[in-house]
Amino acid sequence: MTPSPKILVRGSGDVASAAAHLLFRSGYAVLMHESPQPSATRRKMAFTDAVFDGLAWLEGVEARRIDALPGLLAAFEARQFIPLSVADFGWLLREVSPAILVDARMRKHSQPEGQLGLAPLTLGLGPGFVAAQTVDIAIETGRGPDLGRVIRSGAAAALKGEPVSMAGHARDRYLYAPVEGIFRTDLQVGDQVRQGQVVAEINGQPLMAPLDGVLRGLTRDGVPVTVKTKVVEVDPRGESAQISGIAERPAKIAQGVLQAVEEWRAG
Repeated sequence: MTPSPKILVRGSGDVASAAAHLLFRSGYAVLMHESPQPSATRRKMAFTDAVFDGLAWLEGVEARRIDALPGLLAAFEARQFIPLSVADFGWLLREVSPAILVDARMRKHSQPEGQLGLAPLTLGLGPGFVAAQTVDIAIETGRGPDLGRVIRSGAAAALKGEPVSMAGHARDRYLYAPVEGIFRTDLQVGDQVRQGQVVAEINGQPLMAPLDGVLRGLTRDGVPVTVKTKVVEVDPRGESAQISGIAERPAKIAQGVLQAVEEWRAG
């Protein structure tokens, strides 16, 4: 039997975490890479907090932060948890030499760099990726019938439209950083908030809840953010709000990633 290839997943947000989770559950050796201070908000739906706390759990799978090479290689071998590293990406790529690179950072408003050749198989998730030009394979992340589609030629759909509506609220569920600075909050994902309540501040500028609901997303206290970074998400659905676990959209995208990987392995 062919040994399972090493897979390096870039990012630790909900989509990256769903992909890493499914690949790991499917028997692959998975490593995640993240920046030292990620601004991801849906932290109970992701492995992001492993960056800050050293470990995080998502639907029965553990991720542990490991930055030194011996520990990373040992974790690959043992496959008891997903190692997550904030080490220099170029160094990590050279030392680990993954067979598959998955860019799941979902950087919606910046053009992702070309990654062809960084690994035998490169996958790019979402807007900005062009199959056979910037990566080997692109995965569709836009909502609709093509969600999770494996794209072997051409581009993933450009970013467009409003976020999904929840109880009649779409874009107004979110708060974006009005200034650059350090994000400060005393609240946690899952806390109840009231419209107009101060939920955070950046450089002394208060951010107030746009509506009543539950904090579905909240950037970690102390993380530096740039202008227009998404920092708060409120779910108005009350008891039916999903604040943890793998949601339907990330799960569908993860299925597309797994399909692409398994078809590549099958030749």
